[in-house]
Amino acid sequence: MERFELEPKLKEEIRARVLGEGFMKIVQTVRRNGKQFKIAMRPVEIGGEKKFQAEMTDDGQVQVKNLDMNAAAEGLEEIIAQRGARDMHLMTAKGDLHMRVTKKGHVMVTRSAEMDRVVTVQPHDRVKKLPLTSFDSAALLKTIGLADGSGKIRASMRGKYDQVNEFLKVVKETVQPTDEPFTVVDCGCGKAYLTISLYFYLTEVLKFPNVKVIGIGRRSDVVAAAKKMAAQLDVADRVLFVEADPNEFQISDLKSQIDDSVTSQSNNRTVEQSNIRTIEHSNKVSMVVSLHACDTATDEALAKGVEWKARYILSAPCCQHELQKMIGVRDRGSGIRVRGDDDFAGLLRQSILRERLCDILTDSFRAMILRILGFKVQVIEFVSSEATARNIMLKCEYGVKPGQPGPIGEYLNLRDYWKVTPWLETRLEKLLGKYFERYD
Repeated sequence: MERFELEPKLKEEIRARVLGEGFMKIVQTVRRNGKQFKIAMRPVEIGGEKKFQAEMTDDGQVQVKNLDMNAAAEGLEEIIAQRGARDMHLMTAKGDLHMRVTKKGHVMVTRSAEMDRVVTVQPHDRVKKLPLTSFDSAALLKTIGLADGSGKIRASMRGKYDQVNEFLKVVKETVQPTDEPFTVVDCGCGKAYLTISLYFYLTEVLKFPNVKVIGIGRRSDVVAAAKKMAAQLDVADRVLFVEADPNEFQISDLKSQIDDSVTSQSNNRTVEQSNIRTIEHSNKVSMVVSLHACDTATDEALAKGVEWKARYILSAPCCQHELQKMIGVRDRGSGIRVRGDDDFAGLLRQSILRERLCDILTDSFRAMILRILGFKVQVIEFVSSEATARNIMLKCEYGVKPGQPGPIGEYLNLRDYWKVTPWLETRLEKLLGKYFERYD
C-alpha cells in the first residue's frame, strides 16, 4: 500500500456511508504547499429527483456541480484517492466518521457513538425571485399564454417572460406609492403580455388601490383576444383594450371604442361605462409604457406621454428606420447616404454598422427631447441581450425644469451635426418650438 493511501476496508466504509441511506454530508480538506483544496458533497433534491451537490474550493475559487448517482460515485472515488495531508468529516444519520492523514502519511480515524438523526433533503431547485413569482400568478400566466396547462413557462415564451419580468422590475424602481387613481396606457399593447401583467403587479405586489390599465392596439383580432383574456381573469372593468391607431387615440375617445362582446350584460356595461366616465373625468394618465413598438410608434408613445402630462414614461424601442432615411447626402459611387463631408462614409456603407449607429442616435435624440421637456431620463439595458437584442429602455420621470439651455444646446448641436430632423421633434414641434426660439 502506497504512502497516504487508505486501507481497502476504510475505503469501503466511506463508500457505504456516502452512497447508502442516511448520508448527510462529506467534507475533505487537502493541504498542499501552504494552500488548501476543499471539496464538500451533500444530497439535494432537484426537480423531484435525488442528486448530489459537490462544492469545490481551490485557492479561493468556488465551483458547484449537481451530480447524479453515477457521477457522485465517481467524484467520491476522487475524494478517496487524494494524496497528501488531509482531513475528512463524514456525517450520516447513524453517526460521524473523522479521518486525518498526517504529513508523514499516518491515517487516524475516529467514529462517533451511534446516533439516530433524521435526514431531511431539502429541495434545491433554483427559483428566481421575480415580479411574476411575487404573487399567485398561475391563472394569469396560463391565461395570457406564457405558461402551459401545468403552470410551467413555455420554452417558446421564455424570452417574453423574462422581458415582462425585467420591465416590471423597472416599474417597481420607478413609480412612487400613491392612493390616488393610477391610470396606465400601453401604446401598442400587442398580445397584452405586459399590459395585463402590469395591472396585477401594481395591485397585487405594489398594492396600488385604484389602478386602470388601457391597452391600445391596431389589430381587431388581437384586441378582441386581449379583451377576452381580461374577462377570463375578471378584470375587464379595470384592464381595457381599445382598437385604435395610437397616433390618433385620445383618452376621451375611449367610450366609443368599447366592444359590445365584452359588455353584453347590462350589469357589466354599467360597471365599464362608470369606469370610462371616471377616466374621462380625471383625464389624467399617470404612466405611459411601450414595449417594442416599431419605428416611429415608439416616438408616438413618447409624444403621448408628454401631451398627456404623464409623470412616468417607460419605453423599450424596437426597430428604427426613420433616421436611416435622413442621414447625409447620397454617395454617387455606392448609392448609400453619407454625411456631406464624408467623415462617416466608410462606416455608413456597412449596413449593420449604419443600422446600429442610427439606433444609438435615435435613442439619444429621444432622451434629449424628453429632457428638454422636463423629464429626468435614463437610458438603460432593462433585460439581458439573451432575452432580446432590443434591450434598451428609456426610463423617464417628469420633474425637472423644462427648456434649460444646456440640454437644448446639446440637442441642437448633435442634430445639426448630422443634418437631420428627428421624427419626435416634428411630432412635438409646438412644444419644442418655443424653447428653440428662445435659445436662438
